[in-house]
Amino acid sequence: MTEDVQKHSVHTLVFRSLKRTHDMFVADHAKPVSLDETSHKVKMAAKLRADYSAVLHMPVLKEGKDRPLGSNMHGNQNYAQPGDDPEYLITGTHAYPSGPGVALTADTQIHRNPSKGGVHAMALALPPSQARLDASRTAASVGDIHRHAGGAERSPAPHSHAMSLLEGGGTKNSSLVARKAPTMPKPQWHAPWKLFRVISGHLGWVRSIAVEPGNQWFVTGAGDRTIKIWDLASGKLKLSLTGHISTVRGVAVSTRSPYLFSCGEDKQVKCWDLEYNKVIRHYHGHLSAVYDLDLHPTIDVLVTCSRDATARVWDIRSKANVHTLSGHTNTVATVRCQAAEPQIITGSHDSTIRLWDLIAGKTRATLTNHKKSVRALALHPRQYTLASGSADNIKQWTFPDGNFIQNLSGHNAIINAMAVNSDGVLVSGADNGTIHLWDWRTGYNFQRIHAAVQPGSLDSESGIFACMFDNSESRLITAEADKTIKVYKEDDTATEESHPINWKPEILKRKRF
Repeated sequence: MTEDVQKHSVHTLVFRSLKRTHDMFVADHAKPVSLDETSHKVKMAAKLRADYSAVLHMPVLKEGKDRPLGSNMHGNQNYAQPGDDPEYLITGTHAYPSGPGVALTADTQIHRNPSKGGVHAMALALPPSQARLDASRTAASVGDIHRHAGGAERSPAPHSHAMSLLEGGGTKNSSLVARKAPTMPKPQWHAPWKLFRVISGHLGWVRSIAVEPGNQWFVTGAGDRTIKIWDLASGKLKLSLTGHISTVRGVAVSTRSPYLFSCGEDKQVKCWDLEYNKVIRHYHGHLSAVYDLDLHPTIDVLVTCSRDATARVWDIRSKANVHTLSGHTNTVATVRCQAAEPQIITGSHDSTIRLWDLIAGKTRATLTNHKKSVRALALHPRQYTLASGSADNIKQWTFPDGNFIQNLSGHNAIINAMAVNSDGVLVSGADNGTIHLWDWRTGYNFQRIHAAVQPGSLDSESGIFACMFDNSESRLITAEADKTIKVYKEDDTATEESHPINWKPEILKRKRF
């Protein structure tokens, strides 16, 4: 009987009862961990040594007195209380409220002015090497300190005064150095864009767009499970293709063969022969909905991305799955290909962008600056740069390593689609139906559009799911949630005098994350 009992290792038994053991010893999961005072003091002492070692040797003297004021950096706190020395107390001149909208009290109106004795005591405490350096300069007086405080924008303090203030205690604080504020360069003027045509025909949300290389027609895929081909000049329907059994999320037209590729939420990737208007190849492998696809510009390779957190590289002719690009931890929402390295770029709902090595099938770099899902990517047609769109920001990057350039802030919505043309016009389309147009070089938002929804649609059905310039870059095509396709063009009558740039050379605020 004992021989039939399965023997388990201690390792297996421990991990099998891990949850029960945890629940036994930690009954209240919401209870915070108690603070151990000894370890807290050790931690604070280590932080003091790491952050303030350069000034720990300096005694903190009460101004004009011999007893210490405040803490000696090792926990012996002896803070001065209001009323200790009435001759040093000043009230009402520079009040310090505890927060915005908080009323001033007698305590918050009190602050101390440094006396000459305190300044001299601090100067004597400098290390010898620093004292020798300061001997060759003229130290700033207390009056100079007050005169120049907060006035860096108006008139920078003299070099000698700035250095003597910044190098006290043998340390340099680069954040206090008076620098000239960077100003935004003047953006290039772009003509405003206006709505030119509204095309109806789909019975569901229009989710994807592709323009054919000859610029004669374009393709759309929608939630009604159909793919429609439209004449670009007239906007008339030329052909409808059926075959998908769920929403068509991505379409692409090959520049090297008469093929159209499509993918959808039915996990299918199809290759259509446009000479016969029928499916000739299927690419099987994704385990969930396929959200986007792109064709490599120079080799016969198709890249698709899916909700199964992978992107797959397919050989178009043999239907072979060349690579499965795994590494993202959530839905891969968008993919772009280019001829130069990195040849594949993906954006994911795990808020990262990955640059892939196509030959090895591995990640070259992971860009983690975004805080929200990355649903849109746009490659500049002439520069070696990239833009990524997320609900937190639009960010610009340089290739090949993905170095951060700048943030384009202001489109406060979920950005689903982006496109950029050779003239440096970046377009971002969002879930709330707004389109923002940006100057690529400076990040200046020169136009905002919110087109009316199709009559009979709800106002909430104004989302934009895809946008694309045609090959002449004179038309902008958008796919929208009101089941229409909208075509925009530049206003030919606009001039810089009639539509001046509403631009102010304010301080450029570029976040580095």
